[in-house]
Amino acid sequence: MAEIYAIFQTGGKQYRVKAGDTIKVEKLKAEDKVDFDQVLMVGDKIGNPLVSGAKVSAQVVAQERTDKILVFKKKRRHNYRRTKGHRQNVTVLKITEIKG
Repeated sequence: MAEIYAIFQTGGKQYRVKAGDTIKVEKLKAEDKVDFDQVLMVGDKIGNPLVSGAKVSAQVVAQERTDKILVFKKKRRHNYRRTKGHRQNVTVLKITEIKG
């Protein structure tokens, strides 16, 4: 028997998870536990657009920052070069339970 998985939405992105997974999502203002109720799919139940009564529970593992990306701009023959770095804030979550 295959494990049950869910697809939920947070921060404008969708994530496919099962119990025990560890994922990185955009920064959340949570310190211990967080519940997601915008569940699009649980197992073989597909929502229209959401599955009613479904919930994904997760525990906050850490608040981190991703690796640095470099943004480089250049205009040729104009001596124009700009380099900028960016690190995105993320929340590391461990999925504890899927109710559907």
